[in-house]
Amino acid sequence: MTKIIQVTESSMPLLDEYVSEIAELWDTHWLTNMGTKHQEFEKELCKYLQVPWASLFVNGHQALECILETLELRGEIITTPFTFASTTHAIARKGLRPVFCDIDPHYYTIDEKKIENLITDNTCAILPVHVYGNICATEEIQSIAEKYNLKVIYDAAHAFGVKKNNQGIGSFGDANMFSFHATKVFNSIEGGAVTSSIDGLYEKLSQWKNFGIIDQENVEFIGGNAKMNEFCAAMGLCNIRHIEKDISLRKRVFERYQSNLASIPSIQLPKARPNISSNYAYFPILVKNEERGISRDDVYSALFDRGIRVRKYFFPLTSDYACYRDLFDSGETPIAQKVASQVLTLPIYATLSLDNVDRICCIISGLLANEKES
Repeated sequence: MTKIIQVTESSMPLLDEYVSEIAELWDTHWLTNMGTKHQEFEKELCKYLQVPWASLFVNGHQALECILETLELRGEIITTPFTFASTTHAIARKGLRPVFCDIDPHYYTIDEKKIENLITDNTCAILPVHVYGNICATEEIQSIAEKYNLKVIYDAAHAFGVKKNNQGIGSFGDANMFSFHATKVFNSIEGGAVTSSIDGLYEKLSQWKNFGIIDQENVEFIGGNAKMNEFCAAMGLCNIRHIEKDISLRKRVFERYQSNLASIPSIQLPKARPNISSNYAYFPILVKNEERGISRDDVYSALFDRGIRVRKYFFPLTSDYACYRDLFDSGETPIAQKVASQVLTLPIYATLSLDNVDRICCIISGLLANEKES
């Protein structure tokens, strides 16, 4: 029986390395509440991400909600519907209104040229999303934010380890959220972090994720419980030692896909902005062959039937979810709507063999071969 090829596979250290990392927990019995592993992991993240500080969370979603709350934002936030549910949900759950901006047709990130027309007296922030490891137009977005006195909060869930002009991506904007979910380039099993250079924000975040507690007798405000535990921090410490090797292995897979699929006219391959060091987080393709009778869904089914798991990521747009569709018209973001209808993300991870990449590409090219002959 042919082994299933998953769309991703979690990076993990050798078992002995992880066991060694967690061994002291059996001595201290300190399993959560910002223990030694938590503190060590924050320090390692600061060095790797090139940021002044990093605050750890149980997951990226709680980290994003925490940013919105601690910055005391009210009103509307301009964002993108071409994202995972977490981005839009965090805005809505904090009592803010998402305002959807269309995306760039090449990079799939928020179209910075369309942001300004969406700003109103109620706009308080811009929440762009770095998509597939591809980076937003940070300089242009920052210029708009400064012009209108808006906060910029980046959803950097896909961008761990990415640099722009050799500058860590976590240093842009007012704050950044990273996700360390098991499916990401870098994982701590579950987890997330906030990076920022805002004075005093680290302390506020620390209070918010621990019920607003100041000390044993004082609770300053209504906080939540979003602390990362020691076992997840230990996994993060292990995986960060191997992240550069993992990224280099992902690069091989990424480049093999590009080489194999470049000659198929009806496939749009990922395009990167200049001066970016990528993390090769995803390999998205757009299947643009509907007029010849072969759709994205046909390619999806052909791969799935052969044991290859791909994702329609992101489909549908968050503005088309049942909980939002009566409030927003996705027709107002036509490029995002079109990309969502055509996108597939192919399997990519450090241990994916190039032979399997070739097999995946052979299936795709075989399905679309008729167009190359016409």
